[in-house]
Amino acid sequence: MPSAPPVRATRRAPLRHPAALAFLWLAGVAVLLVSTALVLTIGPSGLTAGDVMQSALARLSGTESGLTRIQEGIIWNLRLPRTLMAALAGAGLALCGVILQSLLRNPLADPYVLGISSGASTGAVLIVVLGVGAGAVGLTTGAFVGALAAFGFVLLLAFASGGTTDRVVLAGVAATQLFSAVTSFVVYTAADAEQTRGVLFWLLGSLSSVRWTDVAVCGAVVLAGLLACLLHTSSLDAFTFGQDAAAALGVNVARTRLVLMVVTALITAVIVSTCGAIGFVGLVLPHAARAVVGMRHRVLVPTAALMGAVFLVWIDAGARTVLAPQDLPIGVATALIGVPAFVVLLLRKGRAR
Repeated sequence: MPSAPPVRATRRAPLRHPAALAFLWLAGVAVLLVSTALVLTIGPSGLTAGDVMQSALARLSGTESGLTRIQEGIIWNLRLPRTLMAALAGAGLALCGVILQSLLRNPLADPYVLGISSGASTGAVLIVVLGVGAGAVGLTTGAFVGALAAFGFVLLLAFASGGTTDRVVLAGVAATQLFSAVTSFVVYTAADAEQTRGVLFWLLGSLSSVRWTDVAVCGAVVLAGLLACLLHTSSLDAFTFGQDAAAALGVNVARTRLVLMVVTALITAVIVSTCGAIGFVGLVLPHAARAVVGMRHRVLVPTAALMGAVFLVWIDAGARTVLAPQDLPIGVATALIGVPAFVVLLLRKGRAR
């Protein structure tokens, strides 16, 4: 299977001045904070941005906010953990997309190219439908174990067949097909109508059952992954020119690729096990970030993470309100927005050439 054309590394960065980059990142953080505050007001409760700020200041100072217990519960127990999880998932998926597109030199690579999403789906279905674990293992844990099992299968198959980037992609395709087939077989043969509906909604992505513990775990993993990527930005720059060029520049190709792929797998596994499959974020946002700041990963990595966070916060807000009182699966919403955005990016790159 021929690989897609490599990500071009010779394009000059649109933003190069440190002051401009600092302003861009500060503006991105401000947009993320404002977006979070505004999104918390969207819904039938009648909350305003002032109410949200008042409640936050009251929590920090230990005083009374003046809001009712119901309003406080809506902010702190329902909407805030969901919104924070959306930001973390968007940042993590965009980060994984940047890593994989550079490591595999494939602009079509995304966090699910390693079969992790399909493995998580299989693990979740085994728990929900077949009751594997006899109640001792929850859906999130089962999905996480399934994701790691799929990643282990990809690594074993890829390195047993040579370990090249093409082999990794092919191994990911094989793992995706295998675990998707197992998931479909289990649902088709053993699930009732209610279980099938619940599994389908989870497979399409949902943030409706997010808890603070999920936010804490996902936040720790995404922040650790971001730090690991920032420590390897020079290596990622070298990988953009190919493995041979990276080795000539002194990069330990095998070790760096393994470390970054494990980081990608862990981030994706945690996000998918908590939120289900959320497509197109890891595919589109890295390209959008490159259009703003160029190819240097020291700049690209934090920019893509910020853009992914803001993007998914607003997508989730739309997903929970457009069909209210029902939630639109967030994976459907990202596809509806992501496909046209990706088409625009493709057309722009085609004209640029």
